[in-house]
Amino acid sequence: MADVTYSSYLDLDRILAAQHPASGAHDEMLFIIIHQASELWLKLCLHELAEARERVAADDLRPAFKMLARIARAQGQLIGSWDVLSTMTPSDYSTVRPHLGSSSGFQSAQYRLFEFMLGGRNPSMVTLHEAVPEVAQRLRAELDRPSLYDEAIRLLARREFALPSAVLERDHAGAWVRSDAVEAAWAQIYRAPEEHWDLYELAEKLVDLEYHFQRWRFAHLKTVERIIGFKRGTGGTPGVPYLGKVLEQAFFPELLSVRTAL
Repeated sequence: MADVTYSSYLDLDRILAAQHPASGAHDEMLFIIIHQASELWLKLCLHELAEARERVAADDLRPAFKMLARIARAQGQLIGSWDVLSTMTPSDYSTVRPHLGSSSGFQSAQYRLFEFMLGGRNPSMVTLHEAVPEVAQRLRAELDRPSLYDEAIRLLARREFALPSAVLERDHAGAWVRSDAVEAAWAQIYRAPEEHWDLYELAEKLVDLEYHFQRWRFAHLKTVERIIGFKRGTGGTPGVPYLGKVLEQAFFPELLSVRTAL
């Protein structure tokens, strides 16, 4: 192992040679690095989330809490990246945009997988990734299994909270439909945290993920608005209006609505 160096261990030669500006514009390096770094943070989030979901399914919550907390910290890095990208002005971006072709952040398979794993599922979104069959296959495979939230709700049922079979046996490929019974179960936990401390902590860890994801979405919207206004995005995406609608979506709706019920 003596021949291992900092550079060789991290494969820096390949990483630092992976930026290929096409426009000659000074700010294109910023644009590329921000998006590449974000994909690396997303890779870490997916790595942690996959294991956290397994731990929740196994009712092994203490290690899951560490993983979920790490994801929230990584999400902070993703949110901060918009602050850096927002230093690009409309004039700067106009020199880069013609060289992006039909590429769009909307096509990020890791972002889509992150949404799917948390429970934000829309099977029609897989069609955006059909050009890369192995990516589409991975997304479909994710739709076939319970999301993190599904596993959390299944755990509540195993802890003898009253939940209907329609919730526990739902089609995992579809979007989560808010349930009064699920809200009632979380309300029971929030009203007596000392009796259900690990489930109470699980709920708060999930709320952290929701909170940071929404902060990321909002920062994305405001950065896009700042740079291109209300123009359509690259690849024909709707831009700011679409991002505004996405902000209305929740992964764990009962964990938000329960706060009103308490």
